[in-house]
Amino acid sequence: MAACSKSGEVEAEIEDPGAAPFGNFINYYSFNPPENRLSLIPASLFKDVGHEEENTHILDVGCNSGELTVAFYEHLQKSMSEENTPLRSVHILGFDLDESLIQRANQTNPFPDNISFIELDITSDTKALQDYLRQHGRSRFHLCLCLAVTMWIHLNHGDSGLLQLLSDLSSCSEHLLLEAQPWKCYRSAARRLRKLGRSDFDHFKTLGIKGDMAEHAQRYLEEHCGMELVQSFGSTTWDRKLLLFKRK
Repeated sequence: MAACSKSGEVEAEIEDPGAAPFGNFINYYSFNPPENRLSLIPASLFKDVGHEEENTHILDVGCNSGELTVAFYEHLQKSMSEENTPLRSVHILGFDLDESLIQRANQTNPFPDNISFIELDITSDTKALQDYLRQHGRSRFHLCLCLAVTMWIHLNHGDSGLLQLLSDLSSCSEHLLLEAQPWKCYRSAARRLRKLGRSDFDHFKTLGIKGDMAEHAQRYLEEHCGMELVQSFGSTTWDRKLLLFKRK
């Protein structure tokens, strides 16, 4: 995952941010700490997701080095205590396409019994996700987190790649918490590559899906994926909406 500030500039937490064309920045959470998202998520989320099963399974797409995954797990545990919700066993599977980030996530994981990290490129393989669900007797994850990932899939795999991502995530999840980067971030990411003298993203100039990206995603999820918007948690400090969808 990578970042775009309110002004639309991609934040540089490494000397050459263009070296991460898939958003796999090495110190992402140093300039976009987990609290930027978690502060918007109410303690009632666990209740809103609503289920009565003993075990809860959550998927974190593009987890980077895992700091947000761990913080989200701690946030849920704290929320259940504050809401007097019966404590359930929460299991989170985080994945990223960057091997080094996943290695770091596993090395620093304080909850190995509840959080797992794997290397995976969802645009080429979803078998590992299906295998995980079968191993846990599930057909879908209770909740999927897709935070600041859509732009990178879109830039690298085009309109069809973005729509396939939304289809894949909705098919394997009962609830989807989505944060889609706004269009200004696309322009900033492309501009930074050009400043570095690198080739532009393969699909940037031919993308047909433009403008209000959150609205595009919502429309596609509702019209083609059997999902419906149930709550908006407002916008982050970088002017990105956090939207919660559920299966109809």
